[in-house]
Amino acid sequence: MSSAQRQKQFDMNRSCQISNKTVNSNSNSPGQRKLQTSMERLQMQQPNLNRRAAGSNWQIATGSENQNQSQSQSAATDATDGANVDENAALTKSARNRLKRKAQRNRYLAMDCEMVGVGPNGQDAMLARVSIVNKVGEVMLDKHVKPRQPVTDYRTSVSGIRPHDIENGEDFKIVQEEVVKLLQGKILVGHALRNDLAVLGIKHPMAHIRDTSRYKPLCKVVSNGHTPSLKRLTMAVLGQEIQTGEHNSVEDARAAMSIYNRIAADWEKYIEKRQKQK
Repeated sequence: MSSAQRQKQFDMNRSCQISNKTVNSNSNSPGQRKLQTSMERLQMQQPNLNRRAAGSNWQIATGSENQNQSQSQSAATDATDGANVDENAALTKSARNRLKRKAQRNRYLAMDCEMVGVGPNGQDAMLARVSIVNKVGEVMLDKHVKPRQPVTDYRTSVSGIRPHDIENGEDFKIVQEEVVKLLQGKILVGHALRNDLAVLGIKHPMAHIRDTSRYKPLCKVVSNGHTPSLKRLTMAVLGQEIQTGEHNSVEDARAAMSIYNRIAADWEKYIEKRQKQK
């Protein structure tokens, strides 16, 4: 190529470059256009609408925060009985399930009492300790009670009660009220509950009692229809040994509840069948 031709080619390329610069002055370069597109995409991007977003984040994402704030200001002075319902409704599903499981655990309570002897030769029983556990064995109440009469037999070998335990205990009336409040509307489980209720001086609906000493199918299998001891039942049903020394009312209440849990399905069917026969 001659020098004249090379000069002509150079001039053509130069003019093309100038033309391209002129065009690009009105539109962005590829890199700029890419950046601009990304920015536009970010501006148009929708907020996270995942329902698992918590609290105010969820309100902001749905664009309802301002509306909720104005509504809450107008309703601040208008508290209603539905406040607790609204609070529960605002909980997550997992939180509601936890509350439901907790309510179910506490719907069934097992109770056991330890007594000391009063009167001549300690022949009469007086409450010294009461223990209540829930369906999974968590202790809901465990208190010693001050003596209301002179103790003539602490029955320590069985009750595990010693003078200092009840001397530092709580007033009987206070404990009694706490037990009544705790058992209200609940299914009460235990062994020989008639004695425990009598020493507490309270009653409980028979339909809401599950007494391991009076469930006939179990008594028939374990002790040929006779009233079995809690110790014997625990070994037969659970394969566990309890009451090897001094009794512990928490341990005994847990044992009674464990027995009930093991055979609860059959027990409830048995009750339902008897109710239909009446």
